[in-house]
Amino acid sequence: MEKDNCGKTENSGSTYVCGRNAVTELLRGGRSVDKIFIRRDGRGTSLSLIAAEAIKRGIPLIETDIRKLDELASGALHQGVVALASAVEYVSVDDILEIAAAKGEKPLIVIADCIEDPQNLGALIRSAETAGAHGVIIPKRRSSGLTEAAERASAGALEHVAVAKVANLAAAVDDLKKKGLWIYAAEVGGNLYYETDFDSPAAIIFGSEGSGVSRLLKDKSDFTVTIPMYGLVNSLNVSAAAAVILCEAARQRHKS
Repeated sequence: MEKDNCGKTENSGSTYVCGRNAVTELLRGGRSVDKIFIRRDGRGTSLSLIAAEAIKRGIPLIETDIRKLDELASGALHQGVVALASAVEYVSVDDILEIAAAKGEKPLIVIADCIEDPQNLGALIRSAETAGAHGVIIPKRRSSGLTEAAERASAGALEHVAVAKVANLAAAVDDLKKKGLWIYAAEVGGNLYYETDFDSPAAIIFGSEGSGVSRLLKDKSDFTVTIPMYGLVNSLNVSAAAAVILCEAARQRHKS
């Protein structure tokens, strides 16, 4: 049974989650946790809170040495704790819309257009969660999935954000438009993001750093929104750009 860098074990449908923040959020979320490996001398530190929660929930707690943790993490930063949990499950786009409806909120959805770097995808999911987005949509092809690297970069946000994986982003966008959502593409040459009205059912598309939002999705969008650049570098990392735009969308939605 092979494992990939503290990631999904190929035959069991489980994944190793590494690091204090990631494991803490794992325990706060609803995923099933099989067992937690913790540094033998970790009691009395911040690891003791994780240990106490594991004991409270009846999760097997295995005290071990750094060598074993290093082996489980396969080079990933574990900070003295590694959890074995069920793999993250994808949801449907309709599930994301139902999450918004259950909260009595206008849908706010993030669409990741061919973001192949798992760390960028994880950081984007983190930005989406902190802004209160109801879910993230990613394509099945030409995109990173919910790998261990993406989970680690999300800093635990994956425990609280629904992610849908679709065969065709263009078709998903068409479906969202039919269901009353406005589509925004984050690209150069558009309206300034802080002058754009996001206080409506919305899906915001963020593209890869190399090619940006694809022409097809940009053409299908109702609006193009832009972050002005004042320095010598002409663009932001996709997760940083998402944080800027999504926080403005959240401000408008929660200003009352």
